[in-house]
Amino acid sequence: MCSLPVPREPLRRVAVAGGTHGNEMSGIYLVRHWLLTPAELQRPSFSAVPVLANPAATAACRRYVDRDLNRTFASTFLNSRPTPDDPYEVTRARELNQLLGPKASGQAFDFVLDLHNTTANMGTCLIADSSHDVFALHLCRHLQLQYPELSCQVLLYQRSGEESHNLNSVAKNGLGLELGPQPQGVLRADIFSRMSALVATVLDFIELFNQGTTFPAFEMEAYRPVGVMDFPRTEAGNLAGTVHPQLQDQDFQPLQPGDPIFQMFSGEDLLYEGESAVYPVFINEAAYYEKGVAFVQTEKLTFSVPAMPALTPAPSPAS
Repeated sequence: MCSLPVPREPLRRVAVAGGTHGNEMSGIYLVRHWLLTPAELQRPSFSAVPVLANPAATAACRRYVDRDLNRTFASTFLNSRPTPDDPYEVTRARELNQLLGPKASGQAFDFVLDLHNTTANMGTCLIADSSHDVFALHLCRHLQLQYPELSCQVLLYQRSGEESHNLNSVAKNGLGLELGPQPQGVLRADIFSRMSALVATVLDFIELFNQGTTFPAFEMEAYRPVGVMDFPRTEAGNLAGTVHPQLQDQDFQPLQPGDPIFQMFSGEDLLYEGESAVYPVFINEAAYYEKGVAFVQTEKLTFSVPAMPALTPAPSPAS
């Protein structure tokens, strides 16, 4: 398996971002809290920086102002010449790229953790780029071991051959936390507390890595998108049905050919016509209605993650 390079120096420049989507409240209020109490993000070898990623959308309690910020960190946006007519999120992506990047450069932040909520029943979902991202996958494994009761599922969201366009892609390493279900514009205490604890454990893992801990190889189970499914629609483009009760809230569960996926307003059921089982995620996600996505279809993978050796201590200065 081809793996991305594992960091060979301690991670010193770390950021925790919330509010990439301005109506996902757990990360927003955690970042606002940490801006007042930054000591909570300090560890012996580094201090993480809290970042409110999309202030304008957060102020309006909307996902975004002009376009989805978490789809805007592609080089075509980041490297194009600025104009007065640029969408707000394109301008903000360039600002964040200067703050946390530049993307794909040696000056970029060592690690960015991006905090999200979903209206879907995703539980505690850890979003990494690919099966080659060894550091992020060891971090996922650490979270799974620390929180066995949460059944932390790993989603590998980067499609093969595509440039990653999310916020944490501007850093050398990154991970997304996706916690739900939580309605847009609502702050639930249980999910807020869970996200706070997960962030603390992520920072503790980085500290362990910086202090020279060795992490052994392991077998990982993860999910990778293979397609999306739109709602049934009328000729005018309006919904003709919605997610079937038997599919609703069944994120990460197998969907077999012949299982019901939509309940038409006329009363009939539409069945899944695929040739093999898939694992739907982001089922009936509110933010995806505008994208024409009723759910994302994934496949389940099992693969080996190589060991992550301890950092070599820096040589002591000659006396």
